[in-house]
Amino acid sequence: MSNKATNILAAGLLIFTFLIALFSMVGDSLTMDELAHLPAGYSYLTQKDMRLNPEHPPLIKDLSAIPLLFINGINFPSEIKSWNQDINGQWDFGNSFLFQSNNPADQMIFWARIPMIFILILLGYYVFRWSRELFGNKAAILSLFLFCFSPTLLAHSRLVTTDVGAAAGAFIATYYFVKFLKNNSWKNLIIAGIVLGIAEMLKFSLILLFPAFGILLLIWTAVRSSYFKKFIIDFFRALQGFILIIAVCFVLIWVVYQYHTWNLPPEKQANDTQTILSSFGSGTIVNAVVWMADKPILRPFAQYFLGVCMVLQRTSGGNTTFFLGEISSTAWKNYFPVIYAIKEPLSFHILLIIAILYFIWTNGGPFWQGFWLRIKNWLLSHFPEFAMLLFIAIYWLTSISGNLNIGIRHLLPIFPFTILLVAGATSQWLKPPLFRLKRIFLSILLIWQAIGIIAAYPHFISYYNELAGGPANGYIYAVDSNYDWGQDLKRLVAWTEKNNIDKIYVDYFGGADAKYYLKDKFLSWWGNKNQYEIPLNSYLAVSATFLQGGKGEPAPGFNGTTGYYRWLGKCEPIRISYSIFVYHITGFDSDGFAQCSAQ
Repeated sequence: MSNKATNILAAGLLIFTFLIALFSMVGDSLTMDELAHLPAGYSYLTQKDMRLNPEHPPLIKDLSAIPLLFINGINFPSEIKSWNQDINGQWDFGNSFLFQSNNPADQMIFWARIPMIFILILLGYYVFRWSRELFGNKAAILSLFLFCFSPTLLAHSRLVTTDVGAAAGAFIATYYFVKFLKNNSWKNLIIAGIVLGIAEMLKFSLILLFPAFGILLLIWTAVRSSYFKKFIIDFFRALQGFILIIAVCFVLIWVVYQYHTWNLPPEKQANDTQTILSSFGSGTIVNAVVWMADKPILRPFAQYFLGVCMVLQRTSGGNTTFFLGEISSTAWKNYFPVIYAIKEPLSFHILLIIAILYFIWTNGGPFWQGFWLRIKNWLLSHFPEFAMLLFIAIYWLTSISGNLNIGIRHLLPIFPFTILLVAGATSQWLKPPLFRLKRIFLSILLIWQAIGIIAAYPHFISYYNELAGGPANGYIYAVDSNYDWGQDLKRLVAWTEKNNIDKIYVDYFGGADAKYYLKDKFLSWWGNKNQYEIPLNSYLAVSATFLQGGKGEPAPGFNGTTGYYRWLGKCEPIRISYSIFVYHITGFDSDGFAQCSAQ
């Protein structure tokens, strides 16, 4: 395949991805985390004050808010309690800013999401670029195809959230760090430091890049050294460069956080830090961060490390969620493997298996026959691939061992690495013998994946593969950002208008304001409310996340409230897209189960 043809195909795939992401997000309502991120970003740019949402670094939120600066007449409610009194009143402030301040909410949400799609396109370009450098044009196109037809990347690239940004940060930072290791020039050092700094301000989970890069530095110098003394010299020389990269990274962090704390009162920063970290495990760390919070030079670092500590605090604390019929506030060890298995296309899983088997076949052999020499030679000739495998391993290990089951989006930083490696191995596998048969088989897999993703349009958040029975049955396995993040509220509104529904009870999970959209049709409902309080012949709309949370069985050790929606168990709901279930309550049987009409 010529370079010109490769470039044209790559451009076409990226344009297609931009358009499908753009048009699919138009009908989506504000999702849960967007309610905190978008208003926080606007407050950062206009107020230079990062009192909201410090748990996440600012860059994604800043990017989302830039288009809002060009919308006239946006009111910033600085007089409300959630801004001037509350400690991190992000949820109340977000609702007030978007839906209660006479602001054009839908226009703001639409334009705030556009920069997020550009991050996806940038990441796609780097996947294509690195794959091309390592494996050639065909592998580059294959990797970009798999990237562009990834339902999880498409689902979360259209939202003002940090997950696709984290994937971009991890991938691009690793790309430039490997370039530095191979050629430790000043140019590569500075670029690696800047990109690492940007990555660290996209999502705090990317602190994993520091140990990953340290291990890479150690192994790279070890495999290139022929004797111990040379290894020590080379290692310390490379270590000096790594320290300078980290220095550049933190200088950039200081500059950005300096802007974001410029108008944040020092006493509020110190008080908020003390309160937020009151349950943090290490008092020494908390005291150090609080001490820095009112020191002019150190305040930016204090706000940065507040965010890091908040993430560590939340990760150890866990979250209440539904998974495979159970409700738990602690993590399941099989959560991420199962979610990955049923949320990603089966065609990609088949290619992953082929890639693993091909790798074993081409790199196998009796371990006693030059095992360590084979490893050394492989590392010297395939170090970028090793760097990717190392990050994948570290990220999978921390995700499985952590106590936070927040959805497949948490795994997004490994996606571009996995896609590139699968594409690279597949392109090498695609050669004689049986070349024609292999090519036909690959074509079938790619067509299968493309058809599946196009069929899921525009409901990419709710995508599940055939193992789970497709999107219609995905809620049986897991909800929240895996299935229902609030994206279908505007579709519920359209349904009520089409069917002339005058009033509807709503238990909605998401970032939008149901009353704002439904207006006089809206009636409030919540899960543990007595079911007999709902008048007969009423409509009740329940988000899948709340519905499954109210039907699931408590996992061992979970003492929270469960079972509050089992009274709907005999009703056949009306489905709004996939994530909202509507029940037309016509009566109750002797056991308290609701009786419903299909209309």
